[in-house]
Amino acid sequence: MPAMTAELDYAALAVFVFFFALIAVMGFVAAHWRRPKSLAQIDEWGLGGRQFGTWVTWFLIGGDVYTAYTMIAIPAVVYATGAYGFFALPYAIIVYPLVFAVMPRLWKTAKQHHHVTAADVVHWRYKSRPLELAVAVTGVLATMPYVALQLTGLETVIHALGLKGQMPLFAAFLILAVYDYASGLRAPALIAFVKDTMIYIVVLAAVVLIPLRIGGYGGVFQAAGAAFAAKGAGSILLSPDQYLPYASLAFGSALALFMYPHALTGVFASASADTIRKNAILLPAYSLLLGLVALLGYMGHAAGLRLSNSNDVVPLLFKALFPGWFAGFAFAAIGIGALVPAAVMSIGAANLFTRNFWKAYVDPLVSPAGEARVAKMTSLHIKIGALAVIFFLPIQFALDLQLLGGLWILQILPALIFGLYTGWFRAEGLLAGWAAGFLSGTWLAVIDGFKPLHMLHAGPAALTLYSGLLALGANIAVAVIVTFALSRFPRVLPFR
Repeated sequence: MPAMTAELDYAALAVFVFFFALIAVMGFVAAHWRRPKSLAQIDEWGLGGRQFGTWVTWFLIGGDVYTAYTMIAIPAVVYATGAYGFFALPYAIIVYPLVFAVMPRLWKTAKQHHHVTAADVVHWRYKSRPLELAVAVTGVLATMPYVALQLTGLETVIHALGLKGQMPLFAAFLILAVYDYASGLRAPALIAFVKDTMIYIVVLAAVVLIPLRIGGYGGVFQAAGAAFAAKGAGSILLSPDQYLPYASLAFGSALALFMYPHALTGVFASASADTIRKNAILLPAYSLLLGLVALLGYMGHAAGLRLSNSNDVVPLLFKALFPGWFAGFAFAAIGIGALVPAAVMSIGAANLFTRNFWKAYVDPLVSPAGEARVAKMTSLHIKIGALAVIFFLPIQFALDLQLLGGLWILQILPALIFGLYTGWFRAEGLLAGWAAGFLSGTWLAVIDGFKPLHMLHAGPAALTLYSGLLALGANIAVAVIVTFALSRFPRVLPFR
């Protein structure tokens, strides 16, 4: 099988460069798409004017939730561990009933009061700057390693093309940074149409044609099962002791997914609450795609790949089994699939910094045009920080931070969601709960070697659960206790 360091494939490179040039042009054209009044307003630059209808929102949210790292990491986990890697499939199904029930209410609040971020909503509900800041800091911390991992996925396919060094990644970064700065959220929204169409073509071609070349699906599962048996780890089926940790990981990940700033940016950019409901019905189509993508991990075993890094399974599979031009098309799809979510993630984090730190503490009288300028510059600096992670830190470090990011972002759920339904909770209680969840979750992650699961011992019994859910449990418990303890004292400001 060809190695990731093989000679340059000119056919693959030509196709790859063509599609990158296409999306670069689209990124700049997006500044004039739907005739924005002015991009010198954070609503226009950071939320696309809050005008995206059902189909644009479907592509945008699909583009920023199903990322390049999804295309790389999920098959890699399946290749390495087997059935456990499929936890992403149920959580991508569980999440949409929650989106249908909760997100329209959140959108209405944001629209009515001109909120741009989750922290805006929290500050309006509780009039607490410390709680607002906690939500904003959590969002930025959880997002930055996620942006870095998008660039990791892009770097993987660039190296698969035979390009060496960091300059190709830097060039792709410049494309992302410039069109993002110029066009704001409109750029990834428009490019998402191309990205998602390409991804569907690539995945459907792979799940039809690859099994035909390697003995059918029966052969795929047989080869994967034999590979796991030979190394004494992993399996194509879950064992009974894996059921509970698998379910907790899926459920906790579902609760966390739409707490991320990039997912909420897609929600706030929607034109109406009905747009969000329709998308909660339509978006599970991506879950079907996700299940097919995960199967590529098993196909790597059937194709006889021997990998030192399981993240190489998808690029090497396409390089081994498809002609160069289609491998280039697949690599372009994955690479563009990195740029779309990276753009939305950096915009979401920039909105948080601008509204909930700069405007709150540095320049409370900043003009709308000033807000837009700060957000643009912050978005650029976030991308530079993510690029620095790729250049100067071990990739495993970025992965560890991303695992922490999912645990961290889950801790803003009580402050953001509970206030939509009840005025009982106090800001002090929610802030104490956030601190308890954030700190305890971080501690669990560190002592478990940055693995997402933690084992609880109760006498002879032991339960293994997702650390993020355990931290969320501590968060909610502390929030309830502190709120109850303070309930005898009058509020400084009434619930609104």
